[in-house]
Amino acid sequence: RVIGMARENLAGLDGVEFIAGDVKNVADTRRAVEEADIVVYGVNPSYDKWDRGRAEGMLARVLLALRGSGKTLMFPGNIYNYGARQHVIRPGTEQRPHREKGEIRKRMELQLQEASGEGLQVLIIRMGDFFGPGAGGTMLEKMIMQRARSNVLQYGGDLSIRHSWAYLPDAARAFVRVAGVRKELPPFRNFHFAGHFVSGRQLVEGVQAVMPGRARVAGVPWKMMRFIGVFVPLLREVVRMKYLWDEPHRLEDGEMEELLGSDFGTPFHEAIALSARSCLAE
Repeated sequence: RVIGMARENLAGLDGVEFIAGDVKNVADTRRAVEEADIVVYGVNPSYDKWDRGRAEGMLARVLLALRGSGKTLMFPGNIYNYGARQHVIRPGTEQRPHREKGEIRKRMELQLQEASGEGLQVLIIRMGDFFGPGAGGTMLEKMIMQRARSNVLQYGGDLSIRHSWAYLPDAARAFVRVAGVRKELPPFRNFHFAGHFVSGRQLVEGVQAVMPGRARVAGVPWKMMRFIGVFVPLLREVVRMKYLWDEPHRLEDGEMEELLGSDFGTPFHEAIALSARSCLAE
């Protein structure tokens, strides 16, 4: 049984019982999670509105609603917590954020760790950039394939540099697998989901393979975006995270790999083909 709480109806999510509510209201959250054993945190303010305590404030209210409940909170982590030169990222790697967003995410994970053990289990699963069929708002859709109808693919960095990607159907299955062994885990645990660590060239070739014509590859106009970002806060924040395209950041976790098994996951060529076709069909 799956319950989804949001301010507006979660249209298109088959099998999800919708409950109207706002995480800013602790009573709403308590009502929504009352019959749940596992709570998945899928909350974020707009990309340009993480500051002024907004992202941390949302999490604090959810933790207030969950403390002492005996439930498991599953939190999707990202790699913002780590610096530009931290190329291999394991669960025990020191978090040295490179930008303000990373500092915010680091503080949020400290909030989670402090709340764990107080009648609440917290399991973080860290992932790279999301992509998948029907997944809106991803870098694949908003950046790389933004000009695909004009037979142009935009890539944010050097095509030889590898980048970590999390195919959403596989990521969901990883969450389910971890949830299944939650009773064997400690009150707080940080997992890293390796996903696909591929070069920009591998990615664009995977997209080109399903396009009707041979698309050319162009760079992202970062200088123009930086200028426009003076007036458009969302673009400003995207440019600030450009370092993620300039350096390889690989997620590793031997225990997670053992839990998932050697045959886990969709081959990259299949995953990118399905995702690219979905973008082209929209």
